[in-house]
Amino acid sequence: MSLPYTVAIDPVAFRLGSLAIHWYGLMYLGGFFGAWLLAEYRRRQGRLPVTRDALGDLLFYAMMGVIVGGRVGYMLFYTDIHWIWTDPVALFRVWDGGMSFHGGLVGVLAAGLWWSRRHQLPFFDTVDFVAPMVPIGLGLGRLGNFINGELWGKPGDVPWAMIFPNAPDRLPRHPSQLYEMLLEGVVMFTVLWLVSMKPRPRYLISGLFALLYGCFRFAVEFVRLPDPQLGYLAFGWLTMGQILSLPLIVVGLVLLFMSRKAPTLRPYTVAMPAKE
Repeated sequence: MSLPYTVAIDPVAFRLGSLAIHWYGLMYLGGFFGAWLLAEYRRRQGRLPVTRDALGDLLFYAMMGVIVGGRVGYMLFYTDIHWIWTDPVALFRVWDGGMSFHGGLVGVLAAGLWWSRRHQLPFFDTVDFVAPMVPIGLGLGRLGNFINGELWGKPGDVPWAMIFPNAPDRLPRHPSQLYEMLLEGVVMFTVLWLVSMKPRPRYLISGLFALLYGCFRFAVEFVRLPDPQLGYLAFGWLTMGQILSLPLIVVGLVLLFMSRKAPTLRPYTVAMPAKE
């Protein structure tokens, strides 16, 4: 019987002199770059009636929403709230780590709402357009967590259990980061991309995104250790990640119901030009 694989990957991809380039940072860049390529491809298909410059603005604002919302969300949901009046500068110490998907999602939605009003487009047309690109960043982000040897799962005896040197013990554990990479990245992208390529009603893509992510995250939390500063919040198994995912499941179901009576969206007959 072979020994479990030990995850001991150097988090530094390469160095430029004294500057260390980390894999996790490259995953963020890869997620944004991949989203930009696919968004431009969909724009040229007439999936959103905007110029290339306007699309660039949307993606830039969305990127800022991920960073700002993700950091604020982490500090609000996953740390002691006393930092607000005892150490407010902690919000800006991003090098200490800590990003929240749910906070980043709120940031992206706020950016999309502002951009949609500016360009006089229905908000959910924008969300439906952006949603299929998000799993690229989600999947790459979870791969970055795996390389960093963080956010590991619970001890398990499955054949693919792995040892994480940063864990409090040397027990084989569920590689929960890879579970999330597969579900939140590969599976979600495949489903959303295929559905979005066909004529479909408004709200459908947004609803599928919220429902799938909420269900996948809720399920994986059962084999992932809770955040050590919070632990389990109730019943000996309920985590903050599950609590924050429940509203997404509800919103997803509501949007899917709304899509049943919503107009069917089809590609515009002529794609917008690259420049205004």
